[in-house]
Amino acid sequence: MTGEASKAQEIFQDTLREAAFLAANREPPADRYWFFREARWRCLDVVAHGVQPEQGASESTEVSPQAPEQIEQLEPEQLAIWISAAPEPQRSAIALYYLDEFNYREMMAMLGLKLNELARAIASGRRELQAWLNATVPAAAPE
Repeated sequence: MTGEASKAQEIFQDTLREAAFLAANREPPADRYWFFREARWRCLDVVAHGVQPEQGASESTEVSPQAPEQIEQLEPEQLAIWISAAPEPQRSAIALYYLDEFNYREMMAMLGLKLNELARAIASGRRELQAWLNATVPAAAPE
């Protein structure tokens, strides 16, 4: 999320230190999503003060039934780079969506979004990803 492994590691360590400090003061994190939210906000703060990607008009298209096969053809790094260039909260929403580990209620809690905001971020992210996939890994023609 920061674009630099050293910054990400520093944020991770700072987040762990904060959790240890809270636990030492008998104020442990409120829920299991605390670590994610805390690290995410710290990353967003670092990114906000660093170099930002150019904001351009992103192409968008309807999600194709071949999208899973197109994604399978990518190297994980390619997908990670595309996701990291997306604006917030779309970046976090689409990353959580494709992790396929959390339900919508959990994603809303972690990202601090309402259902309509989360749905909009995921839907627009998927359409933009599809346009990029079509340019990067064209779908096979139907047989």
